[in-house]
Amino acid sequence: MSENSQHHVVSPKLYAAILVALLIGTVLTVQAAKIDLKQWNIVLALTIATIKMSLVILFFMHGKYSSRRTQLVIISGFFWLAIMLGLTLTDYTARKPEPSRSANPPALATHRA
Repeated sequence: MSENSQHHVVSPKLYAAILVALLIGTVLTVQAAKIDLKQWNIVLALTIATIKMSLVILFFMHGKYSSRRTQLVIISGFFWLAIMLGLTLTDYTARKPEPSRSANPPALATHRA
């Protein structure tokens, strides 16, 4: 190990607070799945997931205390994630709803060979 490498010591209290925040985020995700918000369910779920991912990267993976180059890679990853989520949500919102299957049930074939 080189003499120039820096190690940041993180308080166990901070780790506990991040853990509690992640557990609250998990509970929020489960509760949000039980509520019908129409097209906003996916937006809420992805928002909560992105916040949880940010906490893990910044604190548990020490992204907050990394070198500038590592932080640039992390920011680039977030930028790429934003592009992918934006394209996903664009596709999701552009789709037409499927017709209800119970409205016009198909006629049963009574043809026998």
